Amino acid sequence: TIEGIEIIVINVRLSNKHGIFRRLMTFGIYATLACWYALIRPADVVIASSGPITVALPGLVARFLRRRPLVFEVRDLWPEGAIQLGIVRNRLVISLARFLERTCYHAAARVVCLSEGMAAWIRERYGVDHLEVVPNPSNNGAARDAVDLDLPEWAKSKKLVLYTGTVGLIDDCAQILDLALVLRARKNAEIELVVIGDGKERRMLEARALELGLERVHFLGLMSKNAVRAWLKRADCALFVCKNVPFLATASPNKLFDALAAGVPLVQTTEGWIRDLFEREQCGLSVPPEDAEALATAVSRIVSEPDLRAQLSLNATRVARELFDQDLLATKMRRVLADAVATGP
Repeated sequence: TIEGIEIIVINVRLSNKHGIFRRLMTFGIYATLACWYALIRPADVVIASSGPITVALPGLVARFLRRRPLVFEVRDLWPEGAIQLGIVRNRLVISLARFLERTCYHAAARVVCLSEGMAAWIRERYGVDHLEVVPNPSNNGAARDAVDLDLPEWAKSKKLVLYTGTVGLIDDCAQILDLALVLRARKNAEIELVVIGDGKERRMLEARALELGLERVHFLGLMSKNAVRAWLKRADCALFVCKNVPFLATASPNKLFDALAAGVPLVQTTEGWIRDLFEREQCGLSVPPEDAEALATAVSRIVSEPDLRAQLSLNATRVARELFDQDLLATKMRRVLADAVATGP
């Protein structure tokens, strides 16, 4: 029980280091067990938060067998992401996943998307108009109260550029090694690149960094949220890099909102709504994907131009407070749930 809310945890282990077949098996086990609770637990409204798309199955059970209103939250475009990444290639599997996706959108009383890009994609492809955009939030209070960090020796008197989050296939953190190579070629010795997180690609990237002699790239592994906030508090710049595939232009990554809450300017490589946000609010810099020279130039500008960094930081804090504060977005989500209950299934 957390803050008066009963949480039922289904104890099946999921890791982004697992292969596709184990992940699919885990998704299936979770969906099957969750369907049982969807059948027996009292509910005014049922929320299914995806991906993967199989998370929607218990929501559909509650919707069609118990006539409960369904709110379907789209955190990633599934199966579109798996298809574009080449993870799912079988035509039958794709057709079944598309059918399930379409069913979810049309069965839901409300579809909640984490970005305007996701909402536009769903609206155009499936003709759905009962959409709401509720992005990931910035925990401004926690960022403000983050403890001060005692930096390791290698980080003291240096400019710290942070990547926080999963180190997996879609994140394409090899771009960080490319950035390090460009900075080394430019003889920039003041910047230390810090990777906080874990994932399937981490060991390979660590080995590659060692092979290339990239002494200014540091892989620190998993940390608690509070520890990440402490590092962000000392950072000069943060990074959001990912593979150059269309569906990731709609992504709504937690690392973005954590950096905004901390007032840390962010350099990012996507071509979608985040780029538009940065251009409109002047709270970060955008560069073309897979362009290490442009990435290095943007990072170097932020750490070497105090006036630019100060302005970007001020705007980041404002955007976190005015657009993405967690209390603001929680209120919006509560209204969505109330509307779903009021209109019924």
